[in-house]
Amino acid sequence: MDEEITSISFAKYRLERAKQDLSDAEFSYEDKRYLNANNRAYYAIFHAIRAVLALERVDFKRHKDVIGYFNQHYVKNEIFPRMISKKIAQASKIREDSDYDDEFMPTDEKTKIQIDTAREVIQLVQKYIDEQSRDNEPSSF
Repeated sequence: MDEEITSISFAKYRLERAKQDLSDAEFSYEDKRYLNANNRAYYAIFHAIRAVLALERVDFKRHKDVIGYFNQHYVKNEIFPRMISKKIAQASKIREDSDYDDEFMPTDEKTKIQIDTAREVIQLVQKYIDEQSRDNEPSSF
């Protein structure tokens, strides 16, 4: 049981990190710093996904492995909605373009979508972690 509590605590820690990244993305967006907003929104998504994996004590060094595992074990099994996989892939591409393509010009609209996706993923992960926390609570008699 202590191991489960530790996993849940670690998942909540990672989710809080995701929420901070989302806050940073929103702040950058309001300041019209779209490259930074796209980066922070993606990392909000990434850390939220890692929060889910923390419940299993699973982690990977490469982003594609984290996302691939999440898609294979959580999206494919319909624990999370299938459409979220496409949104995560798009967020990853936009983050890479924002970070590495000197000619990429992010728009207000695409950046807003990126932030909305991050918010959606965080809400879904929050719900999932809350459900797992309830399921692992000791029952009282």
